[in-house]
Amino acid sequence: MAQQPLPATPAAPVAGPSIFGAPGQTVTGTNQAPVSSFALAPTPASAASSNNTYIMPNSPLKNRTSMDGYRPKVTRTLGQRPACLVNASVTYCGNNQIYAFGGFDQYTDEVYNHVLRLDLVSHQWTLVDNYGDIPGVRMGHTATLYKGDKLLVFGGENEHRTYLSDLIIFDLKTAHWTQPQVTGPIPKGRARHAAVLHEDKLFIVGGITGHDNYVLDDICYLDLKTYTWSRSWRFVGRFDHSAYIWGDRVWVFGGLSEDMDKVSDLWWLDLKGNPAFETPPQIGFLDRSGLTRSATSPRPPHQTSQSPVVGSTGYAANSRTPQVNTPSFHLKAYAPPAPGAISALKFVSGNNVPSQMQGIHFHVYSSGTLLDFVTPAATITAKECSLYALDLGTLRWQRLAEGREIFKFGYRWHYCTMNEDGTKAWLLGCPTEAGAIDLGANGLEEYLSDIMEIDLRRYGFLGSNLSSEARTDLIRPSLRTRSVEAPSKGLGADLARLFNQPPETGSGTDFIVTALSRDYDDDEIMGSALMHSAESDEASQTWLAPDAPTSPPIHVHRLILQARWPHFARLWASQMAEFHTKKMHIPEPYSVVKAFLYYLYTDRIDPTDDDADNAMADLSDVAGLLVMSNIYNIPHLRLLCVNRLSKELDVDHACIIWYCAGLANEEWLRKRAACFCMTHWGRVVRTVGFQRLPRSALVELSQEVDMEGRVVGGDELDMIAGMDGRFSDGASAASRRKESVSSNQTQTLETEDDDDDGMEMS
Repeated sequence: MAQQPLPATPAAPVAGPSIFGAPGQTVTGTNQAPVSSFALAPTPASAASSNNTYIMPNSPLKNRTSMDGYRPKVTRTLGQRPACLVNASVTYCGNNQIYAFGGFDQYTDEVYNHVLRLDLVSHQWTLVDNYGDIPGVRMGHTATLYKGDKLLVFGGENEHRTYLSDLIIFDLKTAHWTQPQVTGPIPKGRARHAAVLHEDKLFIVGGITGHDNYVLDDICYLDLKTYTWSRSWRFVGRFDHSAYIWGDRVWVFGGLSEDMDKVSDLWWLDLKGNPAFETPPQIGFLDRSGLTRSATSPRPPHQTSQSPVVGSTGYAANSRTPQVNTPSFHLKAYAPPAPGAISALKFVSGNNVPSQMQGIHFHVYSSGTLLDFVTPAATITAKECSLYALDLGTLRWQRLAEGREIFKFGYRWHYCTMNEDGTKAWLLGCPTEAGAIDLGANGLEEYLSDIMEIDLRRYGFLGSNLSSEARTDLIRPSLRTRSVEAPSKGLGADLARLFNQPPETGSGTDFIVTALSRDYDDDEIMGSALMHSAESDEASQTWLAPDAPTSPPIHVHRLILQARWPHFARLWASQMAEFHTKKMHIPEPYSVVKAFLYYLYTDRIDPTDDDADNAMADLSDVAGLLVMSNIYNIPHLRLLCVNRLSKELDVDHACIIWYCAGLANEEWLRKRAACFCMTHWGRVVRTVGFQRLPRSALVELSQEVDMEGRVVGGDELDMIAGMDGRFSDGASAASRRKESVSSNQTQTLETEDDDDDGMEMS
């Protein structure tokens, strides 16, 4: 192929220092903006004639949807709307459909057994005609999605306040109810318990029972292959709580204790290595020693669900019934302790630990994380609400978003449900403003009229299908410790063993990628911000000096790059003579380039434990990968990066994450990092990353402070911290300045203008 004329090469490349201390990127000419894209080695013919290396400028794709300003949308349902029932079950069942069953009308005292379906596409409620062994009316039951097309309804209480212990199954395809014949020691009838599905076992935890409503502290399970109940074991006394199984542990959080107190304790029970949980219960076995029942707890033949249960997640419905009576303590000594280690952790206080005493809380679980939606109530406004997350691997709380970033003023939410993948959640409720909807004769909160869909991927959640594997130990880890993504299955795991292996080893690699030289001071390196000019011309070309130092070669397979990297494939398909070589140079730090190529092989940004040759990427390198995911439009890589950066945000990397999130148009992550910087300003400004930010970025970060903000320190800081134990993430200072707290905790109604308020630095 004829060699195209090449632009003149300057006598010497101009290398400027990277903003985070990395070696400067090679620049040609005096007015050329720094380039942060991959450089392609020329063909042997062109190399012989010019000894130049082709550089392809990279820039974000045009016309791409921006991630800025995400706020969940509230949608009004159409047509007839169901009454806002208490202690019904609300379950997302796939195919954009939510099913509600049972519940109690707080205005008429009537208990129902209706089946309702909400279509999330048409936003219409439908009363479902159902057949078969239709269960009786009930409330406080649980409904668990099983195999994608069945609802397992257990427990609850009927109109006579009789506690139920039956299991009944609703087929979503045929709208037909069936009641299977069960064997084994049937558990006590109960309501307001938690149910969670795990490996064809339906676990039941806690609840209330008996004429005096004492709190149950047991756990048992139903083997769904044989429909045989296990015996009951003592675990933790709770009702209106949530339960989850992850990492071979049963997790229980929130709810009310035996003393009728709202609690924030986290309990977990180890299942692994215990034959009682791993082997099916003996068919026909009845352990009467632990099954003594109160004469006031008859067992009718029907069961129901209690609240939105998501696949492997149990969730207790929001309870609005009068407080139960003082519990009795009879029968508590009959059940033996649960096999396996039982542990508990109480969150006393902390910057990001949510208080369970205020607001209406909804607890759901996604990818090894407990989500706490603190929603508005009579004494707490939308601005004071938040979305919190507890990582069950590190036991660390984080505030993902402020209330005004999620909740719109003038709504009250009553139910929450989540899809099985753990990537979307829905809140169901109604407006609180008179005139907002055709309210009934009883006033507000009569209908489930509004839906709010929350895309959890916008907050960095991978979803259950991409969730990290649980660690088997819970020794108190450092804040930087984490569980990495689950290893790729099948082909990905095999390809990882071939990554970066020279061809002489028989790996079949046929392509070489180089990066910036590693000959620099590691203490100076804070990663790559992947600087690029917003006005850079995608068609412009520049050339790398032939004597420029590079990193050791990274051996890869061209076909994998072509199949997994759309940008690479497009350039290869363009038949450019300079591109058809076996070498490529990416002017970024070696660790970033290597992590990027490793992702192309495995769909991971962290190596497995047995892949010792590939070191774990530093947070600053992950920030660089985030920008690359935006430049090359790789959504899955973006999601992995946002997930890790949000979980491991720390002082040393906060400003780097803030800066790179801005380059990548990740507005939510950028806001989180900015809040973190404001809260820990004194420490952040002393980090190497802050000192190496460009001047324009320093000014922009400083302007994240509210117009009326000021630095508080010394004795004044101690005094303010003592006044507000929940001093966290810069939001509390703004609240103290902008709102007055009255003795009756009444708050001035907020307006949409509040959404534009800035942060304050304290």
